[in-house]
Amino acid sequence: VGVPGELLTGGDGLARGYLNRPDLTAERFVPGQAGERLYRTGDLVRWRPDGTVEFLGRLDDQVKIRGFRIEPGEVEAAVAGHPAVRQAAVVVAEGPGGKRLVAFVAGEVAADDLRAWLRERLPEHMVPSGVVLLPELPLTPNGKVDRKALPAPEAGVQERAVLSAPRTPVEEILAAIWAEVLGVERVGIEDGFFDLGGHSLSAIQVVSRVRSAFGVELPLRLLFEEPTPAGLAPHVEEALRARAGTLAPPIVPVPRGGEIPLSFAQERLWFLEQLQPGTAAYNMGMAVEMEGALDVAALESGLLQIVSRHEALRTRFPTVDGRPVQEIAPPPARLLTVVDLSGLPEEIRRQAARDLSAEEALRPFDLVTGPLLRAVLLRLSATGHVALLSMHHIVSDGWSLDILVREMATAYAGGALPDLPVQYADFADWQRRWLEGDVLEAELGFWRNRLTGAPAVTALPLDRPRPPVQRFEGDRFQTPGDADLAEAVRALARRAGATSFMVLLAAFHGLLARLTGETDLVAGVPTANRNRQEIEGLIGFFVNTLALRSDLSGDPDARTLLGRVRDTTLAAYAHQDLPFEKLVALLAPQRDLSTTPLFQVLFQLQSAASRRLDLPGLALRFPELETGTAKFDLVLTFVETPEGISAEWRYATALFDGTTIQRLAGQFNRLLRGMAAAPERPLSELPLLSDAERHQVTAEWNAPVEETVPEITELFDARVQETPEAVALSLEGADWTYAGLAKRAEEIARNLQAEGAGTDSIVPVTLKRGP
Repeated sequence: VGVPGELLTGGDGLARGYLNRPDLTAERFVPGQAGERLYRTGDLVRWRPDGTVEFLGRLDDQVKIRGFRIEPGEVEAAVAGHPAVRQAAVVVAEGPGGKRLVAFVAGEVAADDLRAWLRERLPEHMVPSGVVLLPELPLTPNGKVDRKALPAPEAGVQERAVLSAPRTPVEEILAAIWAEVLGVERVGIEDGFFDLGGHSLSAIQVVSRVRSAFGVELPLRLLFEEPTPAGLAPHVEEALRARAGTLAPPIVPVPRGGEIPLSFAQERLWFLEQLQPGTAAYNMGMAVEMEGALDVAALESGLLQIVSRHEALRTRFPTVDGRPVQEIAPPPARLLTVVDLSGLPEEIRRQAARDLSAEEALRPFDLVTGPLLRAVLLRLSATGHVALLSMHHIVSDGWSLDILVREMATAYAGGALPDLPVQYADFADWQRRWLEGDVLEAELGFWRNRLTGAPAVTALPLDRPRPPVQRFEGDRFQTPGDADLAEAVRALARRAGATSFMVLLAAFHGLLARLTGETDLVAGVPTANRNRQEIEGLIGFFVNTLALRSDLSGDPDARTLLGRVRDTTLAAYAHQDLPFEKLVALLAPQRDLSTTPLFQVLFQLQSAASRRLDLPGLALRFPELETGTAKFDLVLTFVETPEGISAEWRYATALFDGTTIQRLAGQFNRLLRGMAAAPERPLSELPLLSDAERHQVTAEWNAPVEETVPEITELFDARVQETPEAVALSLEGADWTYAGLAKRAEEIARNLQAEGAGTDSIVPVTLKRGP
């Protein structure tokens, strides 16, 4: 009972055999236990406990996958047994890694849940590596699944929710390795290698590619224990740090009795605030438009719960003996300020909301008195609200905003938030104690070697000289996503064992080299710096900035340049724990209030905004808040979206015109396309100008001069009329070639001078080469 087997039939109705086919008759008609003749149907069936026979498929459908013989019908029966599955069909798909099972399913079930359910009932090698969810499966006229009408199963196809985008270069390279080995287009960092169709042989390929990409050796068993890019990345990063000699101890809670130091990043922001007090350049804001029945009390209660939970959000920074310290305030009793605009006419109400949002985003914070978190709720109507959250960067970062959104969703719905293992003050104390002595010297030595001799100011095609003191006024220019270009970038990255970020950075520095002639360029790259499990769920200022220096000497091609950028980036991430502030102090560049130290361009690649706040009974939208500021000369932010890779060029208006930035964006895209299409060509040969720009350069700025060149005889005739004697002499025995006439002119000039003729009697004739 329950064991699959072949169905045999017998009885008085059984035929005697196949006509004129004794070989086939002997194969299919066999003796039974009691001597009767039986027929082998080739049908795979099993007895059910109630005595009925369940059809599982055909034996001739049996396939061999990774050394195992598998009956797709048996797998299909298991899939169909899930209570949420209405219809199921299992087929065999061919891919780069060989054959694999793909299940087509109609029903209310998630692919990952279905595979987890099947693992409890089938051996691992029989669990489909791909699951395709369809509204209904196509049927034949007699009601069976029409397998010929099923969509073509792609290798490793599966229906996943939202791909979790890579957060670090290590995760991105691992995801690209997964995709290359398994033959799938894209991989999220939470996608399991074996869920996508991986097996032991392809796992060896992954380990080999990890060795080539990172220069570290990982045991094969680790891939089975950590089969996702997100799970394997910390082990790769730990191996990189071990190779660099910078393994760190765990972060643990520390007593709160004495003075709490600032982290290095906080200390630098505090210092910048002293230089230019009252600036809004380091404000972080978020707006949430809410439509529906808002429970204001629940909203404020949730915010208070989050502020109570995260010490950083109630920290202020007084000074003790001239030094800043962290002072953690008790949780506040109230937090939310409600501004009622519902009584105003609609147009005035909307404008007032926009004005208040802009005003709130630009309102400075007082680091000494706090609080450094503000929450304002604009009531537009009974069902329309806008929540404005503002924080100073010294207590938050972009990752922190995502944490706040997730926890707000839980708290608003009345859910409980788990205890935090450590707080930001514990991290600051740990950082101060760990980054000292030999560890600090090793990190400083790496960066000193990388950046010594780097240019103090990045070469940029500025429209105006720098003002003596850096101003933070800014504007932005955005370009939409381009799916074809994004795929070309990813393909180039995969071929080079690099990441999309590395391709984009190489292209940007290639653009600057083409425009300025400089081959030594530095860009700042922010990193989340959340490479330790203890701080993944903390709100605070963890983000660090790495100074990546690119070498563009020798007019490299795209592959060569990308290799240089790749090596530089991976080495930098292996030493990302050294705070940027320590690096500035080490290199001690001359303080110049007109520029930021070490670099003036910030470069970053982000995934499409996945920020979601699901509150019961509310429809939510996250509009962008425009602050009109720019912390650097240029901040170039790329965002990966389903439509491609979009870009935002935020620029200092004191240095650039908007038209210049638009031109740079167009030239960057053309250079990037050229790199992807012809990675073997030197950068100098790749296209840079648009058709309009090329016409402007060649036809308008450098148009050929239209001249009417008279015949040489006309020139002499003109001179004859002026000085007939001298010119007549020059025509005697003339060699009518350019060289001959020039030689003859020299002889005439010498003769005239020898005869004492005045210089005013020598008439110059300009000779021009012509057809």
